[in-house]
Amino acid sequence: MQVFGNIAKNPERKVSKTTQRGYYEMRLAESQRGIDSSPTFYTVRVMKDVDPQLEKGDFVRVTGKLKADFYMSREGKPTGNLLVIAFEAQKIAKPAALMADLQAQAQAQEKKRSTGEAVTSPEEPVSVVQRVPTNNDGWYD
Repeated sequence: MQVFGNIAKNPERKVSKTTQRGYYEMRLAESQRGIDSSPTFYTVRVMKDVDPQLEKGDFVRVTGKLKADFYMSREGKPTGNLLVIAFEAQKIAKPAALMADLQAQAQAQEKKRSTGEAVTSPEEPVSVVQRVPTNNDGWYD
């Protein structure tokens, strides 16, 4: 399964009680486009003892296995949460953020031109492709 969303809680290193191996755990909020008043939250466990170098607010793609984790709450009520045992968690640049970076670079070059400074341009033009997930795991360009 793949989940796309924003990290809601910074990754925290933990150690398995049974195997004594380290892993990282975080909370992920998956939401639809635009403002979603009720996002789906997942607990994500990245089963590698390597810091994923992610932080709260990052937009990520998580690939792993979905499990329902049921337990008794402190109040004695049965509760549960959605748990993703992740093989990978990768930060993805949002197209809007990427476009903002490109616009900032263009404005900086325009400012240099207006002041008479030398402007360096890339050898090849930069193109931005927004990838949109389909219903299956393929991609449309």
